Amino acid sequence: MLGALCLLPGAALARKPVKRAARAAAPSRQAITRVLPFRWAPFPYRGPADDGKTPFLNVVERNGRRRGRIGANGQVLWEDAVYSDSGVLLHVPATFDPRRPPHLVVFFHGHGSSVDRVVSDMELTRQLAQADINAVLVAPQFAREAADSSPGKFWQPGVFARFLDEAALRLTDAIAASRAERPAVTAALRRAPVILVAFSGGYKPAAFVLERGGAGSRIAGVLLLDALYGEEERYARWFAGARRRAFLTSLYTDSTAAQQAILIERLRARRITSATALPAAIRPGTAAFVACGPIERHGRFVLEGPPRDPVRVVLAATRPPPPQRQVPRRPVVASKKARPPARGKGTRK
Repeated sequence: MLGALCLLPGAALARKPVKRAARAAAPSRQAITRVLPFRWAPFPYRGPADDGKTPFLNVVERNGRRRGRIGANGQVLWEDAVYSDSGVLLHVPATFDPRRPPHLVVFFHGHGSSVDRVVSDMELTRQLAQADINAVLVAPQFAREAADSSPGKFWQPGVFARFLDEAALRLTDAIAASRAERPAVTAALRRAPVILVAFSGGYKPAAFVLERGGAGSRIAGVLLLDALYGEEERYARWFAGARRRAFLTSLYTDSTAAQQAILIERLRARRITSATALPAAIRPGTAAFVACGPIERHGRFVLEGPPRDPVRVVLAATRPPPPQRQVPRRPVVASKKARPPARGKGTRK
């Protein structure tokens, strides 16, 4: 056989490289995780509070050098310790293929958290990769290690859209293999559908992002993980207007059961029905509210659910069904009927 190959003409040999599968395969890469400061991150923030009138930072030390905010329990939360972190965690899985249409999964953490720790502890990067929807993760820091759900800059109209544009540029730095690839990668990320995942206290910034973030046409779905302690009307209004292009899925413990019932009723008043079990396939228009047990599950809910790996399970359910293989039908050939033998001249009846 080697001798035969050596005697092949040059034209045949020239066709061999074209036959390689390298172009069809995804480029090999390592997973990338970075925490970077963003201009349009939720914090720092010195604007008004959610009433639009009173200042968000409503405590000033006598010397004027330190500002803070009175928390829900009466404790002062100081700006330099709680509200000064502009970090945003970005993660690109090793399986991400920039040549395929991408998704952006944006994660909002809960109380008492730093974003790098919660992403690590809840194994979000693994869940994202195993969901296999060709997505990247964007997770901003809100109030750091404090019991506060304040959205910060995300209270302001249009800021979330600017945040997504900034994320697209930062992700391009990590994804594009060359300068020539940058425009295409950035453009794909800027039009990528966004799936918003909120845990616990992340419910509040998520509600304001949906109402006034300026990226409504890109929101393809919302996943609430025991994350509804209020703002039911904002969620109901959003889904009533977005259900043709987006889904709303809420997995919850007894901690938020009362608020879930309120939201379900407000959707019902808008003639929107909802499921009480997680569908195998999640599509635009899906509304599902799934009770998952006692409040003791709340702290580890992002990882342990149930179901185990809830982010992976829900994201995987959004994958479109595989295209059905069309089996070509064989043409039907009409059978020829046997003709009676021709009668000769001398044939009698």
